[in-house]
Amino acid sequence: MFDSRRFPVIAVTFVLALGAACGEPLGPGPDGPEPPLEELPRPLTASEAVVVERSNTFGIELLREVLEVDDRTNVVLSPLSASMVLAMTLNGAAGTTLDGMRTALRLEGLSHAEINDSYRGLTGLLTDLDPLVEVSIANSAWANERYSFHQAFFDAVTDHFDGTVESRDFGDPNTLSEINAWVDSSTRGLIERILREGDLDPDQALLLLNAVYFDGPWRTGFDPEDTAPGLFMRADGSTVSVEMMHLTDVELPYGRTDDLVAVELPYGGGAYSMVVALPWDGTPREVLAGMDASGWKALIASLEPRVLDGLSLPRFVMAYDSFLNDALTDMGMEIAFTRQADFSDLSPQPLCMDFVRQKTFIEVDEAGTRAAAVTAVGIGPVSFFGFLVDRPFLFAIRERLSGTILFVGVIGDPAASDAEPPEFPAPCSQRVWRGQTNPG
Repeated sequence: MFDSRRFPVIAVTFVLALGAACGEPLGPGPDGPEPPLEELPRPLTASEAVVVERSNTFGIELLREVLEVDDRTNVVLSPLSASMVLAMTLNGAAGTTLDGMRTALRLEGLSHAEINDSYRGLTGLLTDLDPLVEVSIANSAWANERYSFHQAFFDAVTDHFDGTVESRDFGDPNTLSEINAWVDSSTRGLIERILREGDLDPDQALLLLNAVYFDGPWRTGFDPEDTAPGLFMRADGSTVSVEMMHLTDVELPYGRTDDLVAVELPYGGGAYSMVVALPWDGTPREVLAGMDASGWKALIASLEPRVLDGLSLPRFVMAYDSFLNDALTDMGMEIAFTRQADFSDLSPQPLCMDFVRQKTFIEVDEAGTRAAAVTAVGIGPVSFFGFLVDRPFLFAIRERLSGTILFVGVIGDPAASDAEPPEFPAPCSQRVWRGQTNPG
């Protein structure tokens, strides 16, 4: 029997992926057991296939970058949520800011239309694919009514990302309540809020949100009566008692590479699954530090049906909250977070990206998995303290130490050049004094 306690695990990557899986069906259909889903209802378009591959690359690299800056024991991310809300943001970026964001998302070479159409198509596939698994994806844009925006950006949000657009007073406490109510509703209550009281800056220009919700029953469920306390070994070698779920004599996709050994647990009709991978040596952090998308593809390619004498998986519930600014900066989109950011396709006013924040929740038990993620992109005005001389002004040239004024004046029109006086004065012989000519 495979003993999971041999391998220290400090972070587990949960991948809810498209693909066929083996295992006993949940229940009989009209003509016997329902076979697992083996194909998509339609082929992926060329751009959709590229976006899926690039987004997976983005996900693996994002996890790797986050693990380098976050030393918390458990890290749970949603690459889909982060990539989708940032792809939505792309529609407002221009110049080197657009190039940097494309690089970070690994979407180089793809046009706005290809990216937008791909996410629109993938959203329809993911949410309608498996009738036994509930998947929902929601997008929204919350605009500060004090700012001006280009309508074309909001058209992209509604037309390609099926998002809602709201205009609000960000200084009104009710706005924060509405935003958090949208988050709570879109995640079925798993994530109650994305921002706390005081987190919404009245000067914030725009808040873009994506929410992903997943609720999938195991295709082969765990019997709660078989769940029992077991030991889980931490990275430092210490152990902790956890509730361990068990399956025996079960056929599941199983695979291995030089770095990892993995098993795939299907949900519902078999389109979605959880891949659980353990390092042969060391920790997941150490393996991921040297792993790229090709390593992930090799692991998935190695999966083949195999009868396991036993499978043990801990039951757990956890939440995670992180700012992704540093990770995304290291992945190539540093300029978006600086004063040099170019979001001129979003607004005529100078804006930059203040933060990218993601909250996740996951619950794994005998019946299946519930998971949710919300990613927020905060767009704010470029920090600038200046003095705009755009109306008539007074000026003086002075010697500072003595205080002597050398020149002083008023400028009402910098474009005008008044070299000549407006009227030549009358000569002294023609002066008028008290209404009469002064003879001198």
